[in-house]
Amino acid sequence: MPGYEGVEDEGFFIQPVDAELLSADRARQEVDYAADDAPGTIVIDTFARKLYHVQENGRAMRYAIAVGREGLSFRGSGVIGRKAKWPSWQPTANMIRTRPDLYAEYAGGRAGGLDNPLGARALYLYRGGRDSMFRIHGTIQNETIGHATSAGCIRLFNQDAIDLYDKVDTGTRVKVRSLEESIAIEGPYMDDAYGRAVPETPENIAQKPLDEQRMVEQEAAKVEAAAKQAEIDAKAAAKADKKRLSACKRKGIDAVDCPPLPEMTTADAGSTSVEAKLDAASNG
Repeated sequence: MPGYEGVEDEGFFIQPVDAELLSADRARQEVDYAADDAPGTIVIDTFARKLYHVQENGRAMRYAIAVGREGLSFRGSGVIGRKAKWPSWQPTANMIRTRPDLYAEYAGGRAGGLDNPLGARALYLYRGGRDSMFRIHGTIQNETIGHATSAGCIRLFNQDAIDLYDKVDTGTRVKVRSLEESIAIEGPYMDDAYGRAVPETPENIAQKPLDEQRMVEQEAAKVEAAAKQAEIDAKAAAKADKKRLSACKRKGIDAVDCPPLPEMTTADAGSTSVEAKLDAASNG
């Protein structure tokens, strides 16, 4: 999709965003904006999981976001106090305490790059002249956009983070809506079966259990397919092992001394190259 292609940036290559992740209004677009926020303001709705950059004449650029636990802790307004390209990252003390298995090794920080959770850009929200620890940033997990996540602040697709970064300056006002404001302006939202924020309409309410049932059926089909494949692989391995032992017997090698084949695959079971593989294993 235009605007979400792969792009070279500051020495890093950002992968294109899969088209399926841009459905359900998750691609940025200019929209009508009915609220009375001043042009230039960034407005974040953590409940509808949308970010607006307000423009003139009742318009705004809308971006889809993912919202982490830290992103839910801020309400009210602040200003962009700092901007960074390919920012470094350090997990908070709370992140380390609650998930040491994920974050303890990065307690000293992590340099910017393609494996950095802040992605390609970061905007740092200040309030009262101090860093609020609230961030608007890119991501290395495109599939999370539109969802609630376990950690982090406000995530955008990297392409969107770059787009917004280029349009705002330090000092830009940022407003985070309350639940009451969100409902008044956007209407009530709910999570669909896939964890995405969608309007709480009768249609979406009715669709959710249908999608949940479909997901259960798809998972059951996956488990069944995996079990069938495991059975096929087990039979193939047994057949290959039988050929291995027969080949050793013909060569006068006791079963306990018979070397294993380099690999046991389904294809090997039907091949006639077991002795050749056995010779290779013996010579190795």
